[in-house]
Amino acid sequence: MVVTILLVVVAYLLGSIPSAVWIGKRFYGIDVREHGSKNAGATNTLRVLGRKAATPVLLLDMAKGFAAVMLFHLSPYSGTDFEFYLKLILVVAVVVGHIFPVFAGFKGGKGVATIAGSILAIYPLAVLLGLLSFIVILAVSHYVSLSSMTAGVLLPVYVVLVSGETDPPAVIFACVVAVALIITHRRNIKRLLNGTESKIYLYKPKDK
Repeated sequence: MVVTILLVVVAYLLGSIPSAVWIGKRFYGIDVREHGSKNAGATNTLRVLGRKAATPVLLLDMAKGFAAVMLFHLSPYSGTDFEFYLKLILVVAVVVGHIFPVFAGFKGGKGVATIAGSILAIYPLAVLLGLLSFIVILAVSHYVSLSSMTAGVLLPVYVVLVSGETDPPAVIFACVVAVALIITHRRNIKRLLNGTESKIYLYKPKDK
C-alpha cells in the first residue's frame, strides 16, 4: 500500500511539470497563462508563442501522462487483478497534477494531451484513432476545442469496438474521460455557440 501511495504521488508530481509555463518563461520570457485562453497547455502555447514552442509542450505533456501510467510496473500489484484499477488511479493523479500543478501555483491546463498520453499506455490503438479523429475535425473546422471534445466522445466507442474492451469499469472510465473533457471545455462551448472561438490552422489559409 505504501508503494502504491508513493507511485500516485509521483504521478501527480509528473503531471505538475508545467512544460508550457517553463518553456514560455525560459525561452520567451512569457507566461502563457497571462495571454490567450490563459491555459498552460499546448493549444494556448501555439496560439501565443507558435509551433516551435507548442511542439515540445505537446510532446512533454503526453510523455508525462504515459510515464505516469507506466509506473504501475513498480507496484506489487502489477500482474494482479488490481493492475487495471491502479492504472486508472495513476491516470487521475497525473491529470489532476496537470490541471492543478504544485510547481505552478496550482494553475495549469485542461489536460487533453496528458490524458491522451496516459490512455495511450492503456489503449494505444484507441488513442491513435482518437488522434486521427482530432486531426480530421481540426482540418475541417479549425477549432482545437471541438476536435478535442469530438475525440473524447469517440474514445468510449474506440475502446469498446477497436480495443475489444467490454469490462464495465473500463467502459465507465472511458465515458468519464469523455464527460470530463466536455466539462473542462465548457467555456469553449459557449464561445463556439457565440461564434467567438479562436481558430487554429494546420496550414496557412490562402489570401483571397
